[in-house]
Amino acid sequence: MTLDLVVKGGTVVTAGTQADCDVGVAGETVVVLGRDLRGWREIDARGRYVLPGGVDVHVHLSPPVEPKPGVEVWCDDFYSGTLAALAGGVTTVGNMTFQREGETLRGALERDLAAARRDAVADYILHPVLMHPTDAALAEIPALAAEGHTSLKIFMVLDGFDGQVDAYLDAMRAAGRAGMLTLVHCEDGAVVRCACRELLAQARTATRWYPETRPVVSEAVAVERAIAFGEATGAPIYVVHLSSAEALERCRRARAAGRAVYVETRPLYLYLTRERFDEPDGAKYTGAPPLREHTDVQAIWHGLRAGEVQSVCSDHAPWTLAQKLDPALTATTTRQGVADLETLMPMLFSEGVVRGRISLARFVELTTTNVARLFGLYPTKGTIAVGSDADLVVWDPQARWTVRGASMHSRAGYSVYEGWEVQGRPVVTISRGQVVMEGGAVTAARGRGRWVRRGPTERL
Repeated sequence: MTLDLVVKGGTVVTAGTQADCDVGVAGETVVVLGRDLRGWREIDARGRYVLPGGVDVHVHLSPPVEPKPGVEVWCDDFYSGTLAALAGGVTTVGNMTFQREGETLRGALERDLAAARRDAVADYILHPVLMHPTDAALAEIPALAAEGHTSLKIFMVLDGFDGQVDAYLDAMRAAGRAGMLTLVHCEDGAVVRCACRELLAQARTATRWYPETRPVVSEAVAVERAIAFGEATGAPIYVVHLSSAEALERCRRARAAGRAVYVETRPLYLYLTRERFDEPDGAKYTGAPPLREHTDVQAIWHGLRAGEVQSVCSDHAPWTLAQKLDPALTATTTRQGVADLETLMPMLFSEGVVRGRISLARFVELTTTNVARLFGLYPTKGTIAVGSDADLVVWDPQARWTVRGASMHSRAGYSVYEGWEVQGRPVVTISRGQVVMEGGAVTAARGRGRWVRRGPTERL
């Protein structure tokens, strides 16, 4: 039998196995794992790892508000963002689709589905973001879940959250009953507003004071509330971009008590700390929550090793450097978000696996398998197995390179890790059996990405 594609001689790594073998692909699917396979195209992976394609379920590739003249929005879209994803070994992304004023959840999804069908080069899922928890919006939830949109995002930091908290809990209950996972941005709006008023009263308005606008207590108390909301409604929750030891401890206790609580962190909180804001261009590091202390970084690395953190996703929300360093910005208006899709997997491999902080299997769990299971994608995505999509990454563990934002695919044009020396990177990315990146060159056709229908969340 001659296969369409064979990845030959590499070390095939999944979350639970590691073996030297060939991977045989027919059409878009893995059909055989073995030795001495033959294909119309063969890729030499000797001395390299063959990993499942990355699954980054936390990206921002569509504007949260209606684009208007004079309104600044993130600089990537489904095209440039998914180019960056494939270059970094990520074959599936999960976009946050914001419900705009007067828009239904379904209307928001249809808007972003149309944009992604036109532009995306990687596969994608969409998370409807519940901004207006009206009765009509809540009534949409069961049907959306049945159609394969099995997640819902809420922001506890919104000014109007507490005034509508009953409706948000009803939404969580409906989502849980429908097999959906509720993603929660855990920062307490009242605490954040209090901190901002105090800074303004003290005339500490420069962007270097941004971390003080969103203190650890704002995250910790929100996490505690989110856990309680999940328990009260029976809804599993996924805490996005957790940044602090204190918040992680609350999640640890909840999981030990049997609660369906899952933790995501993002790269910013693994490599960078609070003092970056003292640099002249410190505003470029702004994210929400802010960078924390060295002890928080250490706690999150421990959580990755111990299985207390289930995923690492990018929260890719890119601005250009000029946008980030706009001199008109203050501690309370600085632009949140950085480009991190292309560096997500290489940085975690280099700083985690190469430095002995996490195992190779744990790396695969954090970037692919756990995420696919939680978001109803497994085993179509998130592993290398007969019947799975042929989303494969040939990974050179010895490659040494320097991060240069200007040479990457995001329109941000810079990286917060500029100049970092990294070991390990993808040399070939394969999406559904098609070679879409080789030697750093992304060759995927615009619009080839596909929306992936999901099942219910799987408990970890």
